[in-house]
This record gives sequence, C-alpha cells and structure tokens, in this order.
Amino acid sequence: MKYIFLFITSFVFAQQTKFVDFKSVNGQLKLNATEKSVSGTVVYQFDILNPIDTIKIDAKNMEFSHVQIDNKDVLFINTGKELQIISNFQKGEKHLTFEYSAKPKQALYFVNIENSEVQIWTQGQGRYTSNWFPSFDDVKEKVIFSLGITYDKDYQVVSNGILSEKKSNGNSIHWQYRMENPMSSYLLMLAIGKYDKKEFRAKSKIPLEYYLENKDTNRFEPTYRYSKRIFDFLEKEIGVKYPWQVYREIPVRDFLYAGMENTTTTLFATRYVVDSIGFEDRNYTNVDAHELAHHWFGDLITAENSTHHWLQEGFATYYAALAEREIYGDDFFYSKLYQTAQQIKFASRSDTIPVLNAKASSLTFYEKGAWALFVLHESIGDKAFKKAIKSYLKKYAYQTVNTQNFFDEIRKVSNFDLEKFQKTWLESTAFDTPAANALLSKNKAIQVRLEVDKLKKTPLVEKQDFLRKTLESDVYESVKESIVSQIESEKYEDKKELLQVALQTNNIQVRQAVAASLSKIPEGFRIEYETLLNDKSYQTQEVVLYYLWKNFPDHRTEYLNKSKNWIGFNDYNLRTLWLSLALSTPNYSDNPEDLVSELIAFSSTKYEATTRQNALEKLLSFKIINDQVLSNLVNATTHHMWQFSKFGRDSIRFLLKNSEMRASFERILPNLNPDEQFQLNRLLKE
Repeated sequence: MKYIFLFITSFVFAQQTKFVDFKSVNGQLKLNATEKSVSGTVVYQFDILNPIDTIKIDAKNMEFSHVQIDNKDVLFINTGKELQIISNFQKGEKHLTFEYSAKPKQALYFVNIENSEVQIWTQGQGRYTSNWFPSFDDVKEKVIFSLGITYDKDYQVVSNGILSEKKSNGNSIHWQYRMENPMSSYLLMLAIGKYDKKEFRAKSKIPLEYYLENKDTNRFEPTYRYSKRIFDFLEKEIGVKYPWQVYREIPVRDFLYAGMENTTTTLFATRYVVDSIGFEDRNYTNVDAHELAHHWFGDLITAENSTHHWLQEGFATYYAALAEREIYGDDFFYSKLYQTAQQIKFASRSDTIPVLNAKASSLTFYEKGAWALFVLHESIGDKAFKKAIKSYLKKYAYQTVNTQNFFDEIRKVSNFDLEKFQKTWLESTAFDTPAANALLSKNKAIQVRLEVDKLKKTPLVEKQDFLRKTLESDVYESVKESIVSQIESEKYEDKKELLQVALQTNNIQVRQAVAASLSKIPEGFRIEYETLLNDKSYQTQEVVLYYLWKNFPDHRTEYLNKSKNWIGFNDYNLRTLWLSLALSTPNYSDNPEDLVSELIAFSSTKYEATTRQNALEKLLSFKIINDQVLSNLVNATTHHMWQFSKFGRDSIRFLLKNSEMRASFERILPNLNPDEQFQLNRLLKE
C-alpha cells in the first residue's frame, strides 16, 4: 500500500462538500457493555458532484474491514482520525459499505449501576460523534440517519427518529430507528436503559414520549409537569410546526451537561428528576424548554460555524424564557432578564470577547444572545418579529446559517437599524444598561427592584421603612430576596425586624434567602430560624440544619432526631449531611460504624457523581477518612465527568500536603486498578 499517497491530490485542501454530497446512512450496531465497545455494519449513500479521487469520513480510533463501493472492494486508509476512501470517483450515485468497531474514549458512555445493570448514552455536541460512529465533524454535511441497535431484551433502546421495527431474537431485541430528514452528525444519539415510558400527543398530533427509570415513576408528574404545555406553546410561539416526526425526553445518569437536544430525543441529567418538594429548587422547566427550542434553532437550522453559535444558544435561551413567561408570568420573566443583565454587566469588566466570536463564553452566547433577541423583538414589534422568524426557519430548513441570513429576514419586515444593533449587542463587550433598564422598567416589579438597588449605600435607618413596606407588599419574590441580600452585612439587632417580616412572607424563596444570609444565628432568633426546618425545600433544609447544628450544640440531638429520615434530592444531599453531623456529634449514635459505612458507600461507584461528590466533600470536611475513602477519591479522578474528576484531583493535591496522608495514598496504590494507579502516580509526582 506504499503507493496510496500518489492518489491524494489537492482535494485535501478543499471542502469535501463541494465534491461529495452524503445523502443517507444506515448503521446496524451491537454494543458490548462489558468491553465498552461498539461494532456494526454501515451503509452510506452519496452523490459525487465533481470528479474526485479521495473521500473521507471522520472516525476516531476505529478498526475497519470489508470496505466496498457498490459491492466492490476499494482501497482505503485508516488514519486513526479518518476513514479515507481512494478511487477514481466520477459523477453519480454511489454506495459505501463497511464494518467497523471501536472502544470510544469519549462520546459513548457506559454507566454501571447496581446488580450489573447499565445505562449507555451518547453525547456528540461539538465534534464528538465520530468517536463512536463514522460520521462528519463538519456541521454542513447533513445526512438522513437510520440506526438499528441490537441489545438485551430487558432494556429500552432509543435512537433518532421513529421506531420502524422492533424484533425479538432470543435474549436480544433489535430496534430499528429511522429519520425522514437530514441533520448534522453531532445530533446523532442512542440511549439504552431500564425505563418506563408515558406517551402523549401534542395539539399538532406530534407523538410525545417521556421516560423515567423504573424506580422513579412516582416522580413523573413533578419532573414533566410542564413538558407538554411547553411543546404546545413553542409550536405556537415560533409559528413553524415542530419539524420532526416524534419528540422524546430521557434522563440519563452522570450526564455531562444539563441537557442535549439530539434530534427528536433530548437527553437530560437525572438531577432534574424530582418530587414535588424538589421541584421548588431544581425543576426541569427551563432545560426542557431550552432543549426543545433547539429542535428548531440548531437542529432544523444549524449555525455554519462557532462564530454564529448565538443563533443556536441565544435563540434557545430566549425561547425558553418566553416559555417560562407563559408558565410563571411576567414578573418571573422580567426578573430573570434583570438577573442575567447583572451577570453580563459584571462579567463584561473582564470578558473582552463579544457575541460574534467563536471564543465567546457560555454566558455571552446564551444570555447576551438572548438579551439581543429580546431587544430586537421589543424594537420591531411582535408581529414583525414572528413573521421574520417564520420566514427564516422555512427558508433555511435543513441547512446551515449565519447572522446575516437572519438579518436578511429582519430587513424584509422592518427598517430597524441592524448595523447599530449588531455593533451594540453582538460586537461590543459592554452591556447597554440604559437601553436594558428602559425595557425592564415596563414591569412594575422591576421598577421597585431598581428603587431597592438605588438604596444599597443608604444607611439602614434611612431606608428601613421603605424596605419593610416592600417586604409586606405583594411585589414579586425576587425583589424581596434582593432586600434580604442587601441587608446581609448589617448588624443583627439593626435588621432583626426586617428578617422577621421576610420570614412572615411565607414565601419559600424569600425564607430561603433569610436562611442562607445568617451563618451566625443569635439565640434570640433561634426559635424563628428553626421554623425554616419545616419549609418544603430540600435546599433550605440543608442550609438550616447545618447552621442550627453548628450554632447551637445543646440542641444538636433535637435537630438530628427531627431530620434522621430525611433524604433530599436524588443526590441524597440531606441524608449525607445528616450522617456527617450525626458522626460529628459525641455520643449521638449507638452504632457509629454503621453510619460511617453508609456515608462511605455514598462515595462509591454505586452512585452518581453528584452523590459521590456530596459524600466525599462531607467525609473530608468532617475528617472521616480511611483507606476506602481515599480509594473512592482516587476513583473520582478517572470519571468521565470533568467536574467530578477535577474535584478528585484537587482534593488529593490538598491531602498530599500532609505527610501522613501521602503515606496513606502510597499504601493503597498497589490495590488500585491501572487507570487509578496512573492518575494517583501523576499526582504523587507533582
């Protein structure tokens, strides 16, 4: 094969899409959870637009065999990053077939659960799908995908599009999914797990499927409380029917992000699987709406490159805000815009990268992009904005777009000064506060909020009456929270009356603000503060239990008895805290060894990363450390979630400063698996 490179021409310097148009692909896959591998047969149908001698498919660290064009063996090169097919390609339709196998280091994840159960899911955002399926990193190459997956009969298997066939074969089931329209490869997905499913129909008759793990079926209502309403709202608000055949939502364990808008099937983090109490602090509403909005802005039309990424994230963020406005009202909508404006203004002091830049921050792409759309929407009016959006989506459906494509549609409906708009909102890092405040001030709650903010440097005695009256009024909760925040640094005796009034609002969020603002609780406020233990909020209960335990040692047994059966969110935040406090309270438990074992178990691989980190943080903070804790900490450094692995590394670095801890890590080193040994050795040598 040494002569292969003679075939390679200047094509490598040109865009493949000018020569080749990939139309469709059918992949028949098998997954091996034990080996963490994927293999299968792939058939691509494509058109040669202009003669060419090399075509390529992105494929990271894969093995290939039986590579054929139109049923004839063909010369190919596997570079480790690409599959390159060498031939004298002439204009016309072609079929490429091959077999492949891979053990992906990213993008395809195998999450082990108790009793040998597993969840398998993908995350292709960016250019990652080519780690598990031979495909295209270039978003401009849109293909009609069909995936067939064979797996254990006890599991649900989901991929993009409609389920066209489900066939049993012994202990396995073959699931065949197919799309009708093309999409970019980063949106390809599969998810495998033990789920229950509920089915509904949107007003437009689109099938809606909502999944939960079998153990979580009693959390269906609060988790998916507004999902169908969001779907119906966005179809109406956007003005273009949902462009795909079906819509599904599936929670997966140890997901890398809040959610991901894979075409027809959103995957989201299990932290949003909540009961009715958890809904108050950690509900799925915003993520739900954001990922669904992407099915128009991102999936149907895709930004041609990262410079125009705001056309996806800014739009999804803005339409999610509009959906929340529909559900929670104007005060919620304007208050959230106010909060993000403050974040953007603060960040702009050091962030010098504007919206129209591939290196912009998430805050810039998402929140400032949404703010830009809010300004544009308000400036040209609702009718014109919706007309332009509808035209934009229909004109560029199943294509890639840039900012000027969007502006072209705005120009058709309005003579709004888009050049000035672009310079102010998309090319400048400054935030136009006067313009923002003028729009926000249409809302009465924001008018009051701005009055409260003006008083930040005013002595408490001079503003106390105004603040009290505001707390006693029916103004929106975020204004009252801002008052609690504003007086946080004041002496307790001076602000006592205002804190009491804040508690008397009986608003969970305002009371939570009070709870978090007092790390030192005076005895005279103890009884009132204790009432917060009864609030229907796991977040409030966590803060209050810890602060009460810390401030009033004589009452620790009382607090621990009251909270001994608390669990909290699905990351066990209250249970792990209770175990830590119980173990740190002398003579409280008759069986401290059992409590230690339970807390350490929460830090093990039996649980999700969020639970494990919760437990490890508490074990380290309360100095409950043994070899098993250290082993679990080292294992964290090998986890696919970068936030958790970073926590593991940073915690080990801190512990290694202590010579006894260093000796302990060196002692457990031989008992670790190879990946763990590699990570710990690196840290020991730093």
